[in-house]
Amino acid sequence: MSRLFEELDYQSTPIGAVSLRRRRELTLDIDVYEIKLDDEFLMSSLYTASEVALAERALAALGTGRDAALDVVVGGLGLGYTAQTVLGHAGLGELLVVELLAPVIDWHRRGLVPIGRVLAEDPRCRLVEADFFACAASAAGFDPAQHGRRFDAILLDIDHSPEHWLDPRSEAFYGARGLRALCRHLRPGGVFGLWSNTPPDETFTARLAAVFADARAEPVHFRDPVQGRDWVQAVYLARTAAGEGA
Repeated sequence: MSRLFEELDYQSTPIGAVSLRRRRELTLDIDVYEIKLDDEFLMSSLYTASEVALAERALAALGTGRDAALDVVVGGLGLGYTAQTVLGHAGLGELLVVELLAPVIDWHRRGLVPIGRVLAEDPRCRLVEADFFACAASAAGFDPAQHGRRFDAILLDIDHSPEHWLDPRSEAFYGARGLRALCRHLRPGGVFGLWSNTPPDETFTARLAAVFADARAEPVHFRDPVQGRDWVQAVYLARTAAGEGA
């Protein structure tokens, strides 16, 4: 049996100290991995349903009418469950995972996370150290090797919700101007998917609908096996118009 608690890594970053921890959950007899930023919990391997749902539902929303292999961006690496789900999609061409914190990328390259080196070693996946929100606002976009490249899907799991940010500088992204800037990095009929720790919010859904051709929020229900209670989070899905230009 593994140790009851172990801090696998702890490093300073521009937005705070980030740490990767592994603890033994005795009630379930499993190891649980957690990421913290200072004193704030970012992700746990115990709760991954909505991270997986983000990828599954966004890629399903693209439909089946695309001729070429899909190009996808995931903003926020974390423990890698959203990106891993994208890699499982049969129609994937290339995945770019944009992550601000270098230590998090390093954990995947060293295999310290539960999924090991799956993302780092898959030739279809590139781990890009960059600020997702700065990339979204720029004309250059997300691919440092191809200025202005456009994607079939852009998935985001960084902040806790559109109203609760890890860094105040990301607030502008969730306004109409920030969302419009993101649109230019999507191909016609492309999908933007957003994870939120809170249930669907009508106000933010309406904001998406004012920018994209269509938008909706879907609840994600899951059971907390430790507390024995149900939780509801959200996945927001928004699509550009099929004939929308750059």
